[in-house]
Amino acid sequence: MQKLIILLIVSSFLFSNVCAANRLQDKKPASQPSAVKAPLKSGPGPDYSDLQYWAASPYKDDTSDKVPNFLKNESRDARADVFFIHPTSYFGEKKDDPWTADLRDTVVNNNTDNLSIRLQTSVFNGSCRVFAPRYRQGNMEAFYVFNTPEAKAAFDLAYNDVKKAFKYYLKHDNKKRPVIIASHSQGSLHAIRLLQEFFDGKPLQKRLVCAYVVGYQIKKDAFKKLPVGERANQTGCFVGWRTFAKGEIPKAATAENGNSVCVNPLTWTTSGEWASTDLHLGIMNNFESIVPHTVSACIEPTTKILWVDTNVNPEGKKGKMTNYHRWDYNLFWMNIRQNVKERIDACLAK
Repeated sequence: MQKLIILLIVSSFLFSNVCAANRLQDKKPASQPSAVKAPLKSGPGPDYSDLQYWAASPYKDDTSDKVPNFLKNESRDARADVFFIHPTSYFGEKKDDPWTADLRDTVVNNNTDNLSIRLQTSVFNGSCRVFAPRYRQGNMEAFYVFNTPEAKAAFDLAYNDVKKAFKYYLKHDNKKRPVIIASHSQGSLHAIRLLQEFFDGKPLQKRLVCAYVVGYQIKKDAFKKLPVGERANQTGCFVGWRTFAKGEIPKAATAENGNSVCVNPLTWTTSGEWASTDLHLGIMNNFESIVPHTVSACIEPTTKILWVDTNVNPEGKKGKMTNYHRWDYNLFWMNIRQNVKERIDACLAK
């Protein structure tokens, strides 16, 4: 038990800065008018023919290749690709910090590599080649002034980098292979746009295994032809969830008036029934251990956020945790890993 607590504390420390800005997090008011921010662009744009602009790629050694010791005997393959859009790892809070990240910023890149790529993107390496571009992500502060022209321009710039990376991937690497789109938080903001532009009712939807759009609101009308996943082996669909403690309803979620889609990652359905800990395959703990049968989950009926009930406190602190945004992937790491395999099997069977 003591070892488990230590592992959780270590994992929490590594993950504490990954809280990529989700508007359902506790929001602080913008302390400065958006106009005081530095210029939009901060450094040159990416050249995706250069591997330094990829946080993860099958053509380089990177943290997405990490495999936990308890899976060392796992049978792995690469029957599909995953294009992962990482969450915010740029947390500039000074009024003169640029709106968007500089791709030469080693602190930002190390945050990306050692946090989201290592602890989130690696969930897909049992069945996929992993592609994850670096992009000029929006400053986390931009979420606090989300509807301002400056914030919109920052997120547009970020998305255009993601789009450029995806087009490069399609032209040079996909070769008609099945593809998964996966994302978290700010990455999911961009993933929704990418799915709308390239997959929703488009020929490429036929090659979509699934889109894991996690940690961000997915509006009911986000897609015209792309369906929500209603079963574990469904393909050509999307799933997503935002995780909070049982009984917690953030004000921002209430303000959405139920305009959100959620899939329970324990059942892979939109059912409102509680899924028991029997279905929980394990929390990822810093690549040292897996903790199964410790989380039950239910979709809250009015807001469509995901409620979880667990006796594990991943922050390693006293008191009840209410917002599990940073742990959207890690709480269900083994469930996701298994589900990826199942959906790829179903896709290739077609």
